[in-house]
Amino acid sequence: MTRTSVGARIRAVRVERGLTQEEVALASGVARHMLVQVERGQRGLLYERLVDIAEALDVRPSSLLEDL
Repeated sequence: MTRTSVGARIRAVRVERGLTQEEVALASGVARHMLVQVERGQRGLLYERLVDIAEALDVRPSSLLEDL
């Protein structure tokens, strides 16, 4: 699992749920610019932030670690 694949999974789930980056950022407490970098695979995440994003997307954190 690489940063790129985790970011792609986060983006895919976000789009599937019809959420904007801004909505996920606000719900998770992660800055939007950080979420953008994560989705592009330019930045990694601490476990706690992965959990926050998963909660905002209403999915299990482990589902964000699965391949697309």
